[in-house]
Amino acid sequence: MSEHKPYTYVTASIHEGVTRFDVSFCTSEMSAKAFGGDGERPFLALSSTEAHMTVTTTGGGPVTEQDVTLAREIFTASARYLANCERLHAEQPTNPTDQTTPAGEVAA
Repeated sequence: MSEHKPYTYVTASIHEGVTRFDVSFCTSEMSAKAFGGDGERPFLALSSTEAHMTVTTTGGGPVTEQDVTLAREIFTASARYLANCERLHAEQPTNPTDQTTPAGEVAA
């Protein structure tokens, strides 16, 4: 069985004058933070040691209806990601280096 090592994959491409950046965080060695409030514009930040991604309001200006829609889509997608991670983690056999059982109890 191969060891799965964490990594962050970043690519940039230009096609017909359009620049596209793709970032894949394939690591739990990262942080997810939300900033803003009290009249400040909101920010969502995902960071690893190799890359950083920030989502904020359109043009850095006032919150638009599209910004609210995007925030709801991020929330819904995050909830699905969490549910899938929890389900798959619970179904996995105990990992000797993890020291927890699939139910989250400490292994004897």
